[in-house]
Amino acid sequence: MAKTTGNPFLEFDLAKVMSDFKAPGVDVEAILAAQRKNIEAVQAANQMAVEGIQAVLRRQAEILRQSVEEANAMVSQMIAADTPEEKAAKQTELVKTAFEKALANMKELSEMVAKSNTEAAEILSKRVSESLDELKDLVAKPAAKK
Repeated sequence: MAKTTGNPFLEFDLAKVMSDFKAPGVDVEAILAAQRKNIEAVQAANQMAVEGIQAVLRRQAEILRQSVEEANAMVSQMIAADTPEEKAAKQTELVKTAFEKALANMKELSEMVAKSNTEAAEILSKRVSESLDELKDLVAKPAAKK
């Protein structure tokens, strides 16, 4: 018996419905197996995406921690400078360093997101390819029996 979901459109047993469906040349079990594989592929891709997001968030937190530490060090260095000229030179140097570091961090994070997206897309792409091969085999089986 199907689980009660509260949604009348989801409260049926697809395996029972499909097994009651009798059509010559239709392999109901193969169709159900393919759909299970499709769902598993979507779940795997979603899991990969979630793991990618978690990795990006962890890295962002680490970048924030490092940035706070570096900002504290920069303030100390600027305060330690003696003359206004030295302070201005130190400030310029520190701003340049911070800007370059920010660009490097943005690049790293964007590469992490792209990698995660690519891995999730590859899971789905592989399953689509497999699904098309399965469909081709299903169509070829009845033709081979004739």
